[in-house]
Amino acid sequence: MPQEDGSDAMDDNSPPTTPNGDLPPQINARRFSEIGYDPTDKVQTLINQVKDPKYKTRQLFVEMDVLVQRGEEQEWREWARWVKYEEKVEAGGKRWSKPHVASLNMHYLIELRKQMLEGVFLKDMECYSISQVVEQFLDAWTTNKSLDPMLRRYIRALCLKSHRHRHEKGRPEDKKKNLKRNSTTGDLLRVPSDGPGGLSTVASAISLSSETGMESENSELSLNTMEEDSTKKPNERFLRKIPRGSEVANVMVGEADDLKTTLCGLLRLNDARILGDISEVNIPSRFIFFLLGPKGSLEANQESGRCLSTMLVDEIFREVAYKARDIDDIVAGIDEFLEQVTVLPPGEWDPKIRIEPPDKVPDQKFRKIPSKANIHGEGGHEEDEGHCDPDLVISGRPFGGLYNDIKRKLPWYVSDYTDALHIQCLASFVYIFLATLTPNVTFGGMLGQETDQYMGVMECILAAAVTGVGFALFGGQPLNILGSTGPMLVLEKIIYQFCKDNTWDFLPFRFWIGIWTAGMLLLIVAFDLSALVRYITRFTEESFASLIALIFIYEAFKKLAEIAEVETPLRLHPGSEQEKPHCFCNFTPPAYWNSSMAELPLANETVRALNESFCLMKANETLNASIEGSLAWACKPLYFVPDAFLMSVILFACTFFISIFLVDFRNWPCFPSFVRQILGDFSVLIAILSMVGVDAALGLPTPKLTVPSTFQPTKYYARGWVVNPIGGPNPWWLAIAAGLPAILATILIFMDQQITAVIVNRRENKLVKGKGYHLDLLVLAILVAVHSLLGLPWYVAATVSAIAHINSLKKQSESTAPGERPSFLGVREQRVTALLVGILSGAAVFITNILKVIPMPVLYGVFLYMGYSALRGMQFIDRVLLMLMPVKYQPDHIYLRHVQLWRVHIFTIIQVICLVALWVVKSIKGVSIIFPLLVLFTGVVRKLLEFNYTKYELKYLDDLLPTTKKRTKPEKESDQISTSKTSRDCSQTHPDKASETSRDCSQTHPDKASEASGDCSQTHPDKASETSQGKASFFINDEHQETPPAYDNKGFDKGKDTKL
Repeated sequence: MPQEDGSDAMDDNSPPTTPNGDLPPQINARRFSEIGYDPTDKVQTLINQVKDPKYKTRQLFVEMDVLVQRGEEQEWREWARWVKYEEKVEAGGKRWSKPHVASLNMHYLIELRKQMLEGVFLKDMECYSISQVVEQFLDAWTTNKSLDPMLRRYIRALCLKSHRHRHEKGRPEDKKKNLKRNSTTGDLLRVPSDGPGGLSTVASAISLSSETGMESENSELSLNTMEEDSTKKPNERFLRKIPRGSEVANVMVGEADDLKTTLCGLLRLNDARILGDISEVNIPSRFIFFLLGPKGSLEANQESGRCLSTMLVDEIFREVAYKARDIDDIVAGIDEFLEQVTVLPPGEWDPKIRIEPPDKVPDQKFRKIPSKANIHGEGGHEEDEGHCDPDLVISGRPFGGLYNDIKRKLPWYVSDYTDALHIQCLASFVYIFLATLTPNVTFGGMLGQETDQYMGVMECILAAAVTGVGFALFGGQPLNILGSTGPMLVLEKIIYQFCKDNTWDFLPFRFWIGIWTAGMLLLIVAFDLSALVRYITRFTEESFASLIALIFIYEAFKKLAEIAEVETPLRLHPGSEQEKPHCFCNFTPPAYWNSSMAELPLANETVRALNESFCLMKANETLNASIEGSLAWACKPLYFVPDAFLMSVILFACTFFISIFLVDFRNWPCFPSFVRQILGDFSVLIAILSMVGVDAALGLPTPKLTVPSTFQPTKYYARGWVVNPIGGPNPWWLAIAAGLPAILATILIFMDQQITAVIVNRRENKLVKGKGYHLDLLVLAILVAVHSLLGLPWYVAATVSAIAHINSLKKQSESTAPGERPSFLGVREQRVTALLVGILSGAAVFITNILKVIPMPVLYGVFLYMGYSALRGMQFIDRVLLMLMPVKYQPDHIYLRHVQLWRVHIFTIIQVICLVALWVVKSIKGVSIIFPLLVLFTGVVRKLLEFNYTKYELKYLDDLLPTTKKRTKPEKESDQISTSKTSRDCSQTHPDKASETSRDCSQTHPDKASEASGDCSQTHPDKASETSQGKASFFINDEHQETPPAYDNKGFDKGKDTKL
């Protein structure tokens, strides 16, 4: 096989073929490993060893042109294109088809492999025009005797025909029939004059044509031709769909009358360049592929071109194409692709049916990893080790974790403000402000009732401002939103009642509790005890988050129902006994009585029976005395507000559904993507404004948001803004005794804060600026001390508000391939939205004229949306829904492939029981103070589950605890033999460090340095130690499958022996 360098040599791992390029009959892809050729290993070696930046892989836009007849002339006409999925030009060339998954014929994949073996592969060529590219192909085809030298000019003329793209509407026809048009003209006019071989004038184009032997008729130029080619414009609109930094692969297929053999060639440029107008978009080309066959081979060549185009957008083959050293690497890439494809039976599938692009495509990284390291096959899950990351380790020195947090977060501090310069942050700020203001006002009202107004609505508003600003400026994770919680309300009530029973001043005693609490939090920071949150797995996180979300949903409906009962009663059963008026007697007592008026209600009396004498009789009976005075009777009319409650229901429901609709509208096919993105970002704000407008237009007396209009303490006549902790009726020893309730307060604050922080910092959110558990707790300790001095309630991270903040700042890809859903890129990590929420919360008392027009049902609808959106995407909720679905309708969740369904249901039922227990404890005021301890108990329940579930099952249903090793059955078998292992066995686990002893092996992994050499294989379960007694391993092939119990439901479909 002639190569670009003229060498016919092939490496030792080259595929064996017959002289015509076919595989020998006795050899197929399934048996390559038996003869020393494994395309998967060859591809993995190529990808992992070639690290030269010169061969950096980029995204490819593939354009396939077909040589067609156009009148008396031929031209290259755009036939299909790929960004990720295939799009074809429909019949008539008027429109593009809907993007679809390419359905490839297995025969043409094998035929393409044969054509590549017989063709040429030219790598790293220096070409500056399409004409130079064609000359390289002609030389290579002539060298390997694929092309008859007599046909060289003819093939050159075909290859240099003009290109016509579908977006070029109304392109003028040739004005002179006798003029042979050639795209070389326009191409050469665009060649940089300073490049090698670059030409900038028509004269130099003619000169080059004559030098390269072009026929004069192919070199004829005219002003009309020059003007036509120079006015061709690329498709700028479609360019937005292509990722930045992409390059072009031009695939050109056709047929020629005089050809007797097929001409096939793939050329890779040394540097991507724009080669004239051969591409639809103005992007430099990296690959050029020609496939020309004899007369009648056009249809077959089109299918071969589709096969190559589809492979070029495949993640693995594309990397092979960029790094290939010779044709053998390209063929190995084709063979590896063949090993991964799925063949559909011809009698069970219609190839004409276009497959819709899937919602989610599995990660292909496992194809890059050697099989010994890829025993899990699915990719991505084997690395899930709970919260074992550098942010959650005990440093071993005082405040070491805090130092690391500051060191980690400081370089990002400036970007925390510059990254907020996006319109999405404005929408997030308004949404979170309105979503947190109402709970603050509501919580303030309840807190005022429990503390006799020593802390009320105004104190809660000021607390939201102080914590919002302080935490946003200095917190380790500013995406957290601090707010009030139910357990803190119970704690405040217990402290106040205790002080009231002992006639102590409430706020001074609370001050000392806050100081003790702040000190204990500082001790937690000093000893890096926040690292304990790594034992909080998905089981506890989702139970806690689901509870808070369900409480939001429940409270939304509860508050809506209260509107019908209290504020605007709903008239039910008109004309019934319930509608009879409430009548009473008014008695004005003599002057010597202390009371000014007595109201004597009458039960079961009609209006007709009421008169003065009757009232006098009832008064004497009630007071058991003979009285004198003025008596009268009256009836209170029933109070109904027509349509107010029903209007509240409409506002409530519309706010919720508009928010949901606009968020999901991002994925609709209607309107340009930037319009859908803006509507999705401002979904809640649009819902609120539209419903406020509807309410104002109808003028019904729906309840409105009420905010204090004066900046003063709620009980201003009994307290000020600063608490005096010394003096008063409190004994001196209370300052010491306050340490006991401070322990409980510390547990409450630590658990609420850190569980929410773990949920926010989950890997699914793709946060890139690091975590700050220790720094968060330090700022919170300072805020607790400040709030204790000012007599403000203690605020911690609010789970639902934090999740809502995260969801409102999620980023999606701006340019998506046609047919591909926008991909989640991460979250806009910044401090500005939380900072503005804190500032505006404090300024709420000055904008009451604006806030008072917002109906409360609208804000209840926002509550419902926050709770609903927090539940979306939770694995726990998905598993609960699975219990209600027939098996045939269940989604293809990854854990259902690996864990038996009944075991999934048992796991879910246990989690539901924990959720119910949390709900009951939180709802009963007398015991709700132990709620954080019950949250800790869910972690104990999760630990106990390890006695019933294998590590393999828990890996898919939950996170693995830090002390848990992912061990398969073969590893357990090897453990029985590992007692006699020496450091030599450990070195076998790490062949790249074979000279290291078992001590060195542990040093290689400082996070597991305490493990003995026998546990070295546990550190790398994917590279389990092979023993001398049969190498604790098993094989999977077509005839027999031997799998361990933990892998019963796992499907291995590699089609080759896989060693685990």
